[in-house]
Amino acid sequence: MKRLHVDRARTLRAGQTDAEQLLWHQLRNRRLQGWKFRRQNEIGLYIADFVCPDAGLIVELDGGQHGEQMAYDEARTRKLREEGYRVLRFWNNDVLTNIEGVLEAILEALASPNPSPQPSPRRGEGACDGDRGVTTNINPRLTQVFRFVRCSYADGVAELVYAFDHGDELIERVRFPNAPTLPASHQAAFEQALKILHLVAGVSYYKAGVPPRIEVASGPLDDNTADLLDALYLHGLAEFAYRNGLDLRGRINFPRGGVKQPEAKALGLPHRTLVPIGGGKDSLVAVEAIKSIDGDATAVWVGNSPLIAACAERTGLPMLNIQRELAPGLFELNRLGAWNGHIPVTAVNSAILAVAAILYGFDSIAFANERSASAATLEYDGQQVNHQWSKGYAFEQLLGDWLHSHVAADLDYCSLLRPFSELAVTRAFAKLTPYFDVFSSCNRNFKILGPKPADRWCGQCPKCHFVFLALAPFLAKPRLLSIFGRKLLDDENLAPGFDALLEYQDHKPFECVGEGAEARAAMYALSQRSEWQEDALVARFIHEILPQLDTSELALEPWLQGSDEQRLPARLKPALAFFA
Repeated sequence: MKRLHVDRARTLRAGQTDAEQLLWHQLRNRRLQGWKFRRQNEIGLYIADFVCPDAGLIVELDGGQHGEQMAYDEARTRKLREEGYRVLRFWNNDVLTNIEGVLEAILEALASPNPSPQPSPRRGEGACDGDRGVTTNINPRLTQVFRFVRCSYADGVAELVYAFDHGDELIERVRFPNAPTLPASHQAAFEQALKILHLVAGVSYYKAGVPPRIEVASGPLDDNTADLLDALYLHGLAEFAYRNGLDLRGRINFPRGGVKQPEAKALGLPHRTLVPIGGGKDSLVAVEAIKSIDGDATAVWVGNSPLIAACAERTGLPMLNIQRELAPGLFELNRLGAWNGHIPVTAVNSAILAVAAILYGFDSIAFANERSASAATLEYDGQQVNHQWSKGYAFEQLLGDWLHSHVAADLDYCSLLRPFSELAVTRAFAKLTPYFDVFSSCNRNFKILGPKPADRWCGQCPKCHFVFLALAPFLAKPRLLSIFGRKLLDDENLAPGFDALLEYQDHKPFECVGEGAEARAAMYALSQRSEWQEDALVARFIHEILPQLDTSELALEPWLQGSDEQRLPARLKPALAFFA
C-alpha cells in the first residue's frame, strides 16, 4: 500500500494541472515568506495537493471534476483535521484568475497559529465553527446578513465572534502574551478598544460573502463609529472589489443611530511608544528615529514571521509579539466558494495595538507609513483604488480621532514617517548598515534563516523591484548588489515589472510601493550616472521612455523634502530631525 501511494504521488506531480503548476511556482523553494511547502504529499490514506508541515496547513485545489465529490471531500477534510491539519480549498479558476487573492488567503492562514487537534464533535452537541473538525455547509456568497455576534476578553485572550445569517459562529482569537491585570480605571477604555477591534477585524470575514446587510448584536453604532467603519470597509476593500468585479458602493452600511458616549478622558498613560515592525526598511527607520531622541519604545508585531522577529531583535528594543488566530471556519468558507482578496490588514493590526496600548500601558502607537501610501493605485469607474488605503493619512486621521474621543484622550495613533516620501525614507535607511543583512521587503521569498541575499529577496516581485530602484540613488552600486545578490536593472526579463513602477503603459502594482513619479525620479537619477547607464533597463529608459517625459519633473531633490502632513504627539516631533 505504501508503494502504491508513493507511485500515485509521483504520477500526480508529473501530471499537474495548470492551476497546480501556477500555485506551486509561488510556493516552491520557500517563495511564500519563507514557508516550506511540499506538493502531492502523503498523509495517512490521502495525498494532499500542497502541505506546509510547520504550520499544519494543507492547500487543496478543486477543479470541475470535484463538483460531484462533496461528500468525499468533506470526509477527507475531517480525517485530515483529525491528523492535526487545517485544510484550505480553492477552485482552480481562483488560482488562474486571482492568484494574488489566493496567496493572501494562504498567508492569512499561515499567520494564524494552528490550534491543537481535538476530536470532531457531532452536530447537535454544541459544536460551533470555532471548534476543529466541524464543517459548515453555508455558501457565503449566498448569505444575506453578516453578524457581529459578540466579543470578550479573559486571561490575555480576546475572542471575536462573527456569523453569516444564522450559520455557525466564526471565532477569532487574539493572544496578548504575559498580559497584566487591567486597572479598574482603564476598564471602560479597554472595552471600547476591544469593541473597535471586533468591528475592524470583521473585515477578514465579511469579505468572504459580502452580504447586503450588516448587524451588530450589541446594537446600533454612534455615527462617528459607523462613519469610520463604512469608510474602512468601502475603501479598504476597494482593491478586493476591483479584482473580483464587485461594486461595494451603497452596499456597506453599518447600523447607526446609537447613543454617543461621553468624550473619553485622559488616563495618564505612560509615555511609551509601540512601534510596529514589518521586516522592511520603513519600520526600522522609525525605530532609529525614536531612538535618536532617547524615546521609550517597544518593537511589536502580530504573527509568527521569523524575519520580523529577527528584525525586531536587531533593533535592541524590548519586544512584544501578539498572535492572531483566524477562525478555522474561514478556511472552510473558502472551500465553499468564498470571495478572496486583499484586506486592509494594517487597520486590523492598528486595532489590535490599540487594545495592547491600554492593556500594557502605552500612550502612542507610531506606525511607519510614509506619505506615498496615500496615493491611489488606480481610478476605476469613478472610484480611487488604493492597495495601501489603511496605511494612508485619511485612515490615520479617522482612527486617531476615534481613539481620542472613544478610548483615551492621551492615546495617540500616528505615523512617524507621514511627512516623507518613499525616497526620503529610503535615503535615511541607506545609512542604517546594521540592518542590511536582516531586512526584507519582499512579500514572496524571504527565508531569513538563509545566509544568502537570495534567501530574502526573490528579485521578481514589485517590492523587490521598488526597494532596489529606491535604494540605488543612495548606495554605492556594489553595496546594493551585495544586498540583493543580483543585478535587477540589468535583466531585460524584468522590464514589465519596472515599467509598472514607472506607470509606463500600466498602472503601478497592487503593492506597498511608492508613487510612479518618484520611481521615475529615481530611474532618471540613475540614467545620469555612468555606473548605471549600461544596465539594460536603465539604457532602455534612456532611449525609449525618457524622450517621452518632461525632465523638469524628474528631479530627485523635491522628493527628499518633508511636508507638514503629520499628527505626531509633541514628545515625538523632535524625531523628525532624524531625516534632516
